[in-house]
Amino acid sequence: MHMKQHIIQVMAAGLLAASLVGCAIMSSTNKSSTISKADFGKTPDGQAVEIYTLRNSKGAEARIMTYGGIVQKLTMPDKQGNFADVVLGYDTLQAYIDKTPYFGALIGRYGNRIGGAQFSLEGKTYSLATNNGPNSLHGGLKGFDKVVWGAKSAVSSHGPQLALAYLSRDGEEGFPGNLEVTAIYTLTEDNELKLEFTAKTDKATVVNLTHHSYFNLAGQGVGDILGHVVYINADKTTPVDSGLITTGEFADVTGSPFDFRKPTAIGARINNPDKVLQYGPGYDHNWVINKPLGQFGLQARVEEPLSGRVMEVWSDEPGLQFYAGNFLDGTNIGKGGVPYRIHTGFCMEPQHYPDSPNKANFPSVVLQPGQTYHNQIVYKFSTK
Repeated sequence: MHMKQHIIQVMAAGLLAASLVGCAIMSSTNKSSTISKADFGKTPDGQAVEIYTLRNSKGAEARIMTYGGIVQKLTMPDKQGNFADVVLGYDTLQAYIDKTPYFGALIGRYGNRIGGAQFSLEGKTYSLATNNGPNSLHGGLKGFDKVVWGAKSAVSSHGPQLALAYLSRDGEEGFPGNLEVTAIYTLTEDNELKLEFTAKTDKATVVNLTHHSYFNLAGQGVGDILGHVVYINADKTTPVDSGLITTGEFADVTGSPFDFRKPTAIGARINNPDKVLQYGPGYDHNWVINKPLGQFGLQARVEEPLSGRVMEVWSDEPGLQFYAGNFLDGTNIGKGGVPYRIHTGFCMEPQHYPDSPNKANFPSVVLQPGQTYHNQIVYKFSTK
C-alpha cells in the first residue's frame, strides 16, 4: 500500500469513528433489524468493494456499496404487503463500472452542472473536466460516484446504519481544498431511507452533495413511470438554456408544465411544447422549494396508483432536481436482465441550484475552513 493511500485510509477511519459518535449503537442486530456485509468484487485498480445489506424489523431492505455509495437495491411493501425493489441498477459491480447514468449514486463534489466547466473563487479561476458537452456534471470524470469509500456499520436506535467516509484531495477533479466527507445511511423503522452528508475543508471550495437513485414505485423493470403522480412543493423553477445551464432567473410555475403544486401524472405534460421543458427533453430541471433557506421540510411526494406505494422526499436543501429518465434508451441492461428504456425510472435529487458557483444571486455553495457542510435527505415510504 502506498503511504498516501494509507494516510487517506487512516483519515477516513477517523472520520467514520467520529460520524457514529452519539448514535445509540447496539450490537449488529436490534430486535429483527440487521446489517451484514459481503464482498462485491474489485475495481479495475484492485480495490475491494463491499456491499452492505440493511434490513429493518418491517422487512424493508437497502443494499449499499462502498463503491460510489451506491444504493444497489431498495425493497419496500405495496398496499398488499408485497415487497418489490424500487430502484434501478445492476446485478454486478462491473456493470456499474462499464456504463451507468449514476444509478443509485452518491454525487459530489458538485451535483448537477457547472457551466463552462469552470468557476472563480476568491480571485482564482478553477477549471474542471468537461463531461457533459462544454460543462462539468456531477463532480467530473471521476466524481464521488466512482470512488471506493471507507465504511463502518452499526445498528442504532433508529435502525441499521452505514457510515461512509472519503477524503477528496486538494485538486481532485479540479476542485480546491482537501475535503473530508462523511455520508451516513439509515434504514429507519418507519421505512425511511435517511441520508446525512457532512463535509469539512482546509481551503475555500464549493460543495453540493446529493443522491441519484432512479425510482420506480411499481418495481424496477416494471414498465414506465409516466403514471406516477407527483406533487412538488415549489412555486418557481430555475429555467435553463439549450445546454441545460441555469440562466440565473426564477420562473413562476403557474400555467406551465412545471406546476406540480396540484398532484399530476408525470406523463400528463411531459411532451408539452414548452421550450424550456423540451431542452430536457422532458423533465430534468430544478425546482425552488417553498421554505426558508436551510430549513428541513417536505420537497415532493410521489404516488404509484396501482401498487399504492407512496414516496415523500424531505430535505434541508433549497432545490430539487426532478429527472424523468429521458436519456434511458434500452442499452442499460439492469437487474434481472431487464433493459431500462426511456422513462422507466425517475430521480428526485435535493440539492443547491445548478451552476450556483457562477450565479451570485443563488444561495451560496462555498464552504470555508472551519465551517461544516451539512445536507440531510429522507426518502419516506408508505402506502395508500
